[in-house]
Amino acid sequence: MAISARDLPGGPTTVIRPTSGWVPLRLRDLRAYHELLYFLTWRNLKVRYKQTALGAAWAIVQPLATMLVFTLFFGKLAHVPSDGHPYAIFSYAALVPWTYFANALTQASNSLVEHERLVTKVYFPRLLLPLSSVISGLVDFAIAFVVLIGLGIHFGVAPGIRMLILPLLIVLMVATALGAALWLSALNVQYRDVRYVTPFLIQFWLFVTPVAYPSSLIPARWHTVYGLNPMAGVVEGFRWTLLGTASPVVPVFLSSLTTATVIFLGGLFYFRRMERTFADVV
Repeated sequence: MAISARDLPGGPTTVIRPTSGWVPLRLRDLRAYHELLYFLTWRNLKVRYKQTALGAAWAIVQPLATMLVFTLFFGKLAHVPSDGHPYAIFSYAALVPWTYFANALTQASNSLVEHERLVTKVYFPRLLLPLSSVISGLVDFAIAFVVLIGLGIHFGVAPGIRMLILPLLIVLMVATALGAALWLSALNVQYRDVRYVTPFLIQFWLFVTPVAYPSSLIPARWHTVYGLNPMAGVVEGFRWTLLGTASPVVPVFLSSLTTATVIFLGGLFYFRRMERTFADVV
């Protein structure tokens, strides 16, 4: 028996239509779907360490192993300066935010393609997918950060009042990762080449970020330009906050803050503009 529209029970009706052109961000939709964001984040955490021997210990192993390699080749063999601090803690203080950024960017840029069935069958703000990947990475960051504090105590580096700046640096770190991920995840739906470009981009980004070397090696006249890399401000900010380095933080940080804001806002608008095509293309 056929059922007409007037036979259906009354109630509010939501009509979903594709958008066109540049559209409002409608960030309030995220609040309505906050429970879905929670479950997506929790799922990312469970899948990440499912059937692994070390489990959450990988959050520590990766930056620690890289620190050992950097200390051997850059600290011992190449004698790269470390602003008067032991090279091990100098490099690890940079590797903690960098490892978070690299992992979050990699996972978030592939989030739409990996959740193809969810994108094509259910309506929800697609922003939740890269956002949940970026948020879930903060758990690994927190674990690695505890080890950083322990290393600081071991090397006699006690955090002081500069630690009050740390929340701002974490916000800058997350905004940079999410902003870049929004661009790459939206482009990845259209062009699957992005999955091959992303590892190369992260590797290149590592070398132009002062992870293995201090920004004091950069001539003073280039500090503002060098800071256009938002992760340069994050890394030098972490060292300045936790180790008390005398690096030129202010010009680098201000440039990084400006660039990160542009990347983040531009990524939001571009992601929203391309969102209407995700279900058809992915």
